[in-house]
Amino acid sequence: MPANPPSFSPLQAQTLCCNACAGVLAEKFPEVTDPGSGEKFSILACHSCGMGHTRPVPGNLGAYYDASYHGGRHSFTARYCAQRRLRMLSQVAGSGKGRSILDVGCGDGTFLLRARDAGWKAFGTEMNPGLAREAGLTVETSLEAVEKWAPFDCITLWHSLEHMQDARATLEASRKLLNPRSGLLLLAVPDAGGLQARCFHNRWFHLDVPRHLYHFTYQALQRLLDSTGFEPVQSWHQEFEYDLLGWTQSILNRLLPTPNLFFHQLTRRQTHAGALQRGISWAGGLAFSALALPMVALGTMIRQGGTLIIAARIRDNMPRLSPNAG
Repeated sequence: MPANPPSFSPLQAQTLCCNACAGVLAEKFPEVTDPGSGEKFSILACHSCGMGHTRPVPGNLGAYYDASYHGGRHSFTARYCAQRRLRMLSQVAGSGKGRSILDVGCGDGTFLLRARDAGWKAFGTEMNPGLAREAGLTVETSLEAVEKWAPFDCITLWHSLEHMQDARATLEASRKLLNPRSGLLLLAVPDAGGLQARCFHNRWFHLDVPRHLYHFTYQALQRLLDSTGFEPVQSWHQEFEYDLLGWTQSILNRLLPTPNLFFHQLTRRQTHAGALQRGISWAGGLAFSALALPMVALGTMIRQGGTLIIAARIRDNMPRLSPNAG
């Protein structure tokens, strides 16, 4: 993992304005620690829509993704997570029946494999595509590389939009790749305006700097979708394991000196924490997970959960763009 202060990427030369609405940015959290490297980052937030922006943006973001990041993210819950997402997809898009789907940031391909089994022609993008390719999936490293298979009937971004260097450009490119008449966009992001985020501030587990470059509120995501030609058609406010772990790990981040320790234990990642701290983390994680169940239910009920999921279609009054349009 990186040991030196992060270098600035070309993105840093851009005017400090919001990627969603071009509003003015101001410092929200002056210091957020990356649990992996120990480096400090800031989060600037838009005065208008509330969208957060991680600063500085490292010049080499790939250095902040270790070998375990793209596999085993959900541990024993992987199949449940993929099946839930497939149900959401079927609810808003119908059955696959030979239609095509592109999963942007597909990780190890767990969701795409489920989609393929359900009749979808499955394609993906991933910065480290090895695991997904080994599973027999067609995966490229960029949106430009999948243009030859466009248009797609559905594009999904499961917790990947917040990782993109330019969220607006990613949605604009996705719109060009979608079937303009029937294409569906389905995306999930951590809800930076939800109950968890407001309770834990810079200790919130799902800030995950610098891998998360953007921190979306519901208003910010709506503005970004609207300005890139999309019209939301349905929303959800929970992904159970993300929300539950968000509560549990954020509480432990307030109590223990080693951040995200319980998450690292669950995903069998290496940690340098001592035996006593590991024991407290494991026992506390199990206890707090049980206590957090009512909070997950509350966040879902008041539409202020730890996760925001939106399905959207291209607005009827938007111009029809080809994948190679400028």
